[in-house]
Order: sequence, then C-alpha cells, then structure tokens
Amino acid sequence: MTEPATSPDDLGRFFVARANARDVEGLVALYEPDGVFATPAGPAAGADQLRAAFEQMLADGPTFTPGQPQPTLYAGELALTSTRLDDGSVTAEVARRQPDGTWRWVLDQPRFVAPPAS
Repeated sequence: MTEPATSPDDLGRFFVARANARDVEGLVALYEPDGVFATPAGPAAGADQLRAAFEQMLADGPTFTPGQPQPTLYAGELALTSTRLDDGSVTAEVARRQPDGTWRWVLDQPRFVAPPAS
C-alpha cells in the first residue's frame, strides 16, 4: 500500500520519491480521481490520463531532485503548494483535504514559472 499524504507538504516529497522509483500507480495516488496534471501536450485529467502521462514522463528514466518547498497557503480544505526547482522553475499545485484527513492534489502545474533563459 502506498503511504498517504497526511499534510499537503508531503505531496512534493512523495512525488520525487515515487517518480525516482518509477512508481506510476504511487504517483496517480497523489491526485484526486479527477485531478489534473499539466503536460507539454496539454492537461492530463483523471486517473487514466494521469497514468499515461506519468508512464510517458518516466519512459526515459529521468532522475528527479527535490527542490525548495515554498510556504504552503491554506484556505479551509484547500492548500496551495509550490516548489522552486534547481533549474529556477517553480511548480504550483492545489491540494484538497480528503474526508479521511489525508491530502491529494486537485491541480498540478509543474512549470508555473519557466526556468530562466540561458
């Protein structure tokens, strides 16, 4: 069984660990069933599209490194998480507290701010 996120701050750490382990199902479990992940080809919405997007993303065996998590913003059952990555890009995600108290992402934009031009 995949460990659930008990805080929205767990989600980014779990994403890196599961992506590096090539755990596609573990990645899908970080999102609500109708969650949306932005990809260069367009949004992947729902578990089936998320699964396909993560399989494609991991196909070449990339290595993910943790970035610098930014302070989480809370509004009731929602949380805005964000991470500054080593290349200077910034992620932005919206998480929702689930009825069992765990957290899952609803929306994930992994390149909210693009890396600086070289």
